[in-house]
Amino acid sequence: MADGHGKKPEDFKKQMEDSMRAKLSEYSHVKKVIGIVSGKGGVGKSLVTGLSAVAMNKKGYKTAVMDADITGPSIPKMFGIGKANYADETGMLPAATRDGIKVMSLNMLMENETDPVIWRGPVIAGIVKQFWSDVNWGDVDFMFVDMPPGTGDVPLTVFQSLPLDGIIVVATPQELVGMIVEKAINMATMMNIPVLGIVENMSYMTCPHCGEKLYIFGESKVDGYAASKGISVLGRIPMDPAFAAKCDEGNAEDIETDALESLVYVLDGMLG
Repeated sequence: MADGHGKKPEDFKKQMEDSMRAKLSEYSHVKKVIGIVSGKGGVGKSLVTGLSAVAMNKKGYKTAVMDADITGPSIPKMFGIGKANYADETGMLPAATRDGIKVMSLNMLMENETDPVIWRGPVIAGIVKQFWSDVNWGDVDFMFVDMPPGTGDVPLTVFQSLPLDGIIVVATPQELVGMIVEKAINMATMMNIPVLGIVENMSYMTCPHCGEKLYIFGESKVDGYAASKGISVLGRIPMDPAFAAKCDEGNAEDIETDALESLVYVLDGMLG
């Protein structure tokens, strides 16, 4: 039913959604924006973000990472990036990793990387918008947004303000995660954001002596859960001390793994 001016309710809804969208810098051209989400912290969301950017970069795509986990940023450390508060007349400039991945994180703008961010939600949400609007990203094929865990202010801001082309949900094998993951998936569904699939982190550990896969948290239930939701499992990342060591050294780009082959295939098809 239309109102007296001929507008339908869905028209108002679209108008409101459009008004919430942050405007991309005129100097930036970003083809696809992928959010990396989780229902809780500590499941390896930043690792999946970093490895996704590395994998697509190795495929020849121009990739970037926006670190929207404002109060718990870890992306700069993974890539060995220190302070990088550079700007010119076009706006703030992201740092570039050794292999050319563009990165913007609040930690790069702080005087000391260990300084706490004691800000309320609206201020943090505003920083995320600035990273989209005031940063000169240049040409980017895939931007990966490392989002804070949960379904609070900042994830909501990202969903509403950025033109997400899809999200990747990160989970671990524990049963409790199923309920928590479902909240993240339901939030995306309510916001009309496509769920590209699930990546299971800490999926298993490979015995260094015999090569057998050891399921530390019990047999994975991710396949059954994903099937029940009609989504795909895009990767299973093992527990590997070498991964943690390389991230701590700032050498995430040196991690060799085929754990995200399915994810790469799906993303490749988005621009294919």
